[in-house]
Amino acid sequence: MAVRARQNRDVRFVTPIIQATASIASAAILRRHLKTLRCNLIRTYVPNAEHYRAFVCDARSGVWYDFIMIDSLQSFHPLIIEGMGGYDKRDPAVVSSYVLDGLRKYWLNAPPKKPILLVTQGDPYEERGISAITRLVADGLDIPRALVFLDPDIADYHRPRADRYKLIFEIPYSSLAQWLEAQTPDMGIKISHQVSAALAEKNALRLQARKNALPQYYFDFAMLQEVTKIACKQICGGVTIAHTSQEISPFSVTSFFEVGIKLGLIDEADMIPFSD
Repeated sequence: MAVRARQNRDVRFVTPIIQATASIASAAILRRHLKTLRCNLIRTYVPNAEHYRAFVCDARSGVWYDFIMIDSLQSFHPLIIEGMGGYDKRDPAVVSSYVLDGLRKYWLNAPPKKPILLVTQGDPYEERGISAITRLVADGLDIPRALVFLDPDIADYHRPRADRYKLIFEIPYSSLAQWLEAQTPDMGIKISHQVSAALAEKNALRLQARKNALPQYYFDFAMLQEVTKIACKQICGGVTIAHTSQEISPFSVTSFFEVGIKLGLIDEADMIPFSD
């Protein structure tokens, strides 16, 4: 999951690399931090006047991660909403009103210390389901949104189809995975093992019921879901997770929410159960 660099921890220069995305204004952020980061190898690429991206090699682990994107994210308190896609037949306006009510009550007791950012996970816009609900929640709270998307080598269709309503920046899944790896080596392995175990349990239940196994892409999207939540919590110092229904199908991607809890990386107190 992570790209390890050569163990040269005293390199103090900037070299080019081919990658993309984030505002050119973020270059100023990188320059301000060069003094503290200069014992790390930093690779940058400016493909055009509007895009800038920088990769930092963590001096302890030798793992590369996207410094600019992480720096942008950590200024916010992430809100992540999980639920059914377009097959959800309920009125999204009604569902979002319940989600908003739950959020406001929750934050009365534990108000976020940073501006709230709704972090989405690449769902294409549909008139019903999670993508419609997250738009309405963003409007109701008057907050911006960010997108975490699967890298093209995992799902090349994911980013192009993603809803970009009120979007202020995008983060590839690999950037969050690499950041986690830089902080705790083998973190990605632990998460993937737990996701694989959960997937095996669900498929065993389906086999008993004489149903087909879940598609392989369930693993990719469960990893996206759990890595996003775990990384957001560690990067930002907290996270709020809301569900859009009381009953969660044991064969849905949402049902993998138990992975982060079992690993002790997400607390049940971070989650707001749906209540209508």
